Amino acid sequence: MRVSRVMGLETEYGISVPGEPHANPVVLSGQIVNAYATRPEITVSRTRWDYETESPLADQFGYEMPRAVADASQLTDEDDEIAANVVLTNGARLYVDHAHPEYSSPEVTSPHDAVVWDRAGELVMAEAVRRQAELSGRQINLYKNNTDGKGSSYGTHENYLLRRDLEFATVARQILPFFVARQAICGAGRVGIGPESHRAGFQISQRADFFEREVGLETTVRRPIVNTRDEPHADPTRYRRLHVIIGDANQAETATLLKMGTTSLVLGIIEAQDVPRTLTLANPVAALQQISHDPTLRTTVELADGRRMTALDILWSYYEMVDDHLSREVGDDLDEDTQEIMTRWDHLLTMLGQDVMLAAPMIDWVAKLRLFEQYRSRDGMGWDDPRLRAMDIQWSDVRPDKGLHHKLEAAGRIDRVEPPERVRAAVTEPPPDTRAWLRGTMVERYPHEVLAASWDSVIVRRHPDEPPSRLALPEPRRCTRAHLEAVVAASPTVADLLARLA
Repeated sequence: MRVSRVMGLETEYGISVPGEPHANPVVLSGQIVNAYATRPEITVSRTRWDYETESPLADQFGYEMPRAVADASQLTDEDDEIAANVVLTNGARLYVDHAHPEYSSPEVTSPHDAVVWDRAGELVMAEAVRRQAELSGRQINLYKNNTDGKGSSYGTHENYLLRRDLEFATVARQILPFFVARQAICGAGRVGIGPESHRAGFQISQRADFFEREVGLETTVRRPIVNTRDEPHADPTRYRRLHVIIGDANQAETATLLKMGTTSLVLGIIEAQDVPRTLTLANPVAALQQISHDPTLRTTVELADGRRMTALDILWSYYEMVDDHLSREVGDDLDEDTQEIMTRWDHLLTMLGQDVMLAAPMIDWVAKLRLFEQYRSRDGMGWDDPRLRAMDIQWSDVRPDKGLHHKLEAAGRIDRVEPPERVRAAVTEPPPDTRAWLRGTMVERYPHEVLAASWDSVIVRRHPDEPPSRLALPEPRRCTRAHLEAVVAASPTVADLLARLA
């Protein structure tokens, strides 16, 4: 077992216009996407996203939710998507999802690459904001957060590829307590308690108060801790994709690294059928919110067998199960990436158990809490002070000169795990070791011949007088740079490329 697996992140960004509280967010989002896509110095496929192979209403338990029953905001509508939906040369998707601009990172195979291409999305959004203001003279602001503090929540979703032969009910049962507890290491922090922030206070997670069920298909209403969407974006006979909607939008790179890495390792022991300890929670939804509402991490939640555990207790239990499995199955032959995640996981849990504030350079919610407590102490502010709520929003502003997180990071008070130059390169370059390399490369090399794309296919036109052709990409770890760089280089047209691939 290794930490490596096919994974990725999707982030919906908060959006607003200063002085225009009633501005249409759908229109604003389209303007942001198009502002980035029409920059003269980049190549972008200006074609529709290909929805034909997608099935967002299919459930892991074998049924498909009727469209009449589903929340309307989940349904994709090709007529509405038109121009504000582009494929970037780095293999990512930039589009309008519901009423937010969304950056969906390309598929990667390691937690470090997940950090790189997720942070590249922040640079994309910051450039879109700059470009939109330059074009129109109107300032549209974007925020990498998950709630406006007034009752609305928008998602940061993770995706992990699993084996198809793994029973999903087992996955849901064994991963659920981990999802409830892991906010301690990857929560983004929030001023206000309750969906509409009706109670004063600070909590660990931005999303916790918006979840109502343990397991389910919806993503915008009746949100479940474990989402059951069965849409693998890969060979459905071999793979299933775990679509995770419970996470927060992280800016701290250590938090993203551990969110993706620890989740991948826990899924690894579930795949290996080696989860010996029962950690079933008596009331997972209540436990999720109880943990989030206590930044001291001392709150205990009840298990089905009557025991009580803190979030750190639960995370330590998962850590020990992973560590035991690796010791038995791998021994001293542990790869570097897996060893790093285990070492960081151990170090962070130990630190949080000693003094929460020690983790401020690594974890979003702790960094935010430390800064806000400094202001509270200096100015005598209560948690209901509107200045703190304004700071909470400003924390996640994507503009480097405005966002509080960016300022702390520039001052060396928040750790980075990736070189900034690698993140900047990932704005235009796709990851080399997944099919995203071919998708992004084709968009750059054949911009007028690529008509549409999805995660598992690219639609092209070989010749003007021929119908389009679909290039299927069902295996995420194929069509990589190592496989095809020489083939693409020798193919001046899409027709040449398809002939060589055939």
